[in-house]
Amino acid sequence: MKNIINSKGAAGHYQKVVFWSEEDKCYVGQCPALFMGGVHGDDELAVYKDLAQAVDEHLAILRSAGQKMPSGTNQDFSGKLTLRIKPEIHRALALRASATGDTLTGLIERTLQLSLT
Repeated sequence: MKNIINSKGAAGHYQKVVFWSEEDKCYVGQCPALFMGGVHGDDELAVYKDLAQAVDEHLAILRSAGQKMPSGTNQDFSGKLTLRIKPEIHRALALRASATGDTLTGLIERTLQLSLT
């Protein structure tokens, strides 16, 4: 969906995603930092508006309960990622990278990028 609406207030700090679900035969709205669904409908723009309202309501509930606000999309990322994997997977990745003249970081970064498309 194109960025048609700029959410005002706290909801504007959180990524909102609206997509067509073949399974549900409707548009589904999500805010990954807060919840993974709950807004559905036949009109993409209406789902987005409802999603922004649901985000605002969710944040109001957290505030009233004195809970910490989750990180929004304005969060800075360093580009450093530490993960723990099985040694045999680490070895296999290192060997694959070496065999293709790549670095381990380069191989992992491209693999992760492909998983996002």
